[in-house]
Amino acid sequence: MTILKPQDLYCGDLPTRPLQPRPKILIAGATGYVGGRLVFELQKRGYPLRLMVRGNVEAYKRRWPNTELVTADVHNYYEMETALRGIDVAYYLIHSLNLGPKAFESADIEAADNFRQAAEINHAKRIIYLGGLGEVGDALSHHLSSRIDTSIRLMMGRVPVTTLRAAVVIGSGGSSYEIIHHLVKRMPAMLPPPWARKSQCQPIALRDVIKYLVGVLEAPETTDGYFDIGGTDVLTYETMLKEYAKILKRKIFFAPLPFNAVSLYSYIAALVTPTPYTVIRCLFESLQNDAVCNESGLRQMIPFTPLSYKEQLLEAMTPDEQDWVHSHWTDSYPPAHDLAMKLSELKNGPRYRARYSLTTDKSAETLYACISKIGGRQGWFFGNWLWRLRGLLDKLLLGAGDRRGRRDPSRLEVNDVIDFWRVENLDVNARILLRTEMKLPGKAWLEFLIEKGLKTRLTLTAYFDTKSVFGVLYWYLMAPFHHYIFNGLIREIEKRSVDSDNATLPVTAAPEKVLSNTAR
Repeated sequence: MTILKPQDLYCGDLPTRPLQPRPKILIAGATGYVGGRLVFELQKRGYPLRLMVRGNVEAYKRRWPNTELVTADVHNYYEMETALRGIDVAYYLIHSLNLGPKAFESADIEAADNFRQAAEINHAKRIIYLGGLGEVGDALSHHLSSRIDTSIRLMMGRVPVTTLRAAVVIGSGGSSYEIIHHLVKRMPAMLPPPWARKSQCQPIALRDVIKYLVGVLEAPETTDGYFDIGGTDVLTYETMLKEYAKILKRKIFFAPLPFNAVSLYSYIAALVTPTPYTVIRCLFESLQNDAVCNESGLRQMIPFTPLSYKEQLLEAMTPDEQDWVHSHWTDSYPPAHDLAMKLSELKNGPRYRARYSLTTDKSAETLYACISKIGGRQGWFFGNWLWRLRGLLDKLLLGAGDRRGRRDPSRLEVNDVIDFWRVENLDVNARILLRTEMKLPGKAWLEFLIEKGLKTRLTLTAYFDTKSVFGVLYWYLMAPFHHYIFNGLIREIEKRSVDSDNATLPVTAAPEKVLSNTAR
């Protein structure tokens, strides 16, 4: 369960008040970046919630205890009809951007149609939708056009729809902020295209997006209408990068180019940032359009002053905010990750496995705590250059890479990301199972098992399942590297695990290779 600190709640100073009686609320997109933050705010304000997830409900119970969860796919009308039963207000925070530029538009339309019809048949009183900012008359990108089309499809029914339209959302754990952060941190020179110097944007803090999402719920006069939301500054995208460089005291050389090359820029950005190429490509296409708010009167209905762009960046940069990220853009990437094949679902088990084990006097609790810190800023404890090399190779192949980091530096929950791994299952102080999301000719898992006895046994097992000849070759080619990395990793975990009662307990047995590179 994620523990909140008082400063993590965004709506403490919101001028609106919770509705009486409290309506029953569905959040479609609760596992996403914005939805994950919205859940905590609505819970704090006493609203009864139903959270819609696509994967196994059990995996989310640790994150949201005492909250109703429902498994439903927005592309399945009958599941949506069940999810919306008895709901008064529904938040629609879903988009299919992760599918890439060729697939997301039709998927978004189908999803919106199913949601609208299911809300209507269940007599929902209201839908609140978060869309993208852009003028209908402009030559909009596919991404922004799809956001507008989604809003139109939702409004075709009898259920009133409130649409909030936002441009770039800045917040710790968000894809837009991480793109800006890594470009400025890693690029000594930039060659911005014409749109980066001309197109204007009105970025908004994640904090303010959440305030508006809660505020329109509690302000009846916002029912059934379009409202643009943004911060206090209107900037070009080049200026946004320069402003962040000033904050970081980074001197970056800017040399403008006279031509647009979205594919090339997207690929370069994908190499130096954690964000995948498909998402960056769609976002960069959208940046060629102006994204500035039209006056809608919303600030008079929900009177508070949004953060400036500099304030947005400083808040996203603060250590407290970074260390207590309650949601992350990777929560919903890659597409359908929550529906991916699980290790337990393999009919005959994985074809290959390599197992490494040691015994120690360290407690299960300290070993588990140490394993829970792997990856992200702290690295992988051993052979970090090899992990980085594999991550770079994955990035070159347009995979996840190793720069996605992690949501929390010391605690893990099911579905959390650790670089190019994702937590598939865990049993506190006993087991952590990671599933890879890198480009591979097969499926792979990494399991940490802690067994209590007279001494504690720590076992690391790598699993690999493949049906291709190339996959078999890959497994045996990587076997020497696995032997080196995993032997070293299990030693380092034991070494770094510190018991509170005795910080200097020795290793009682060297890592013992129980079974390696064996076929099932």
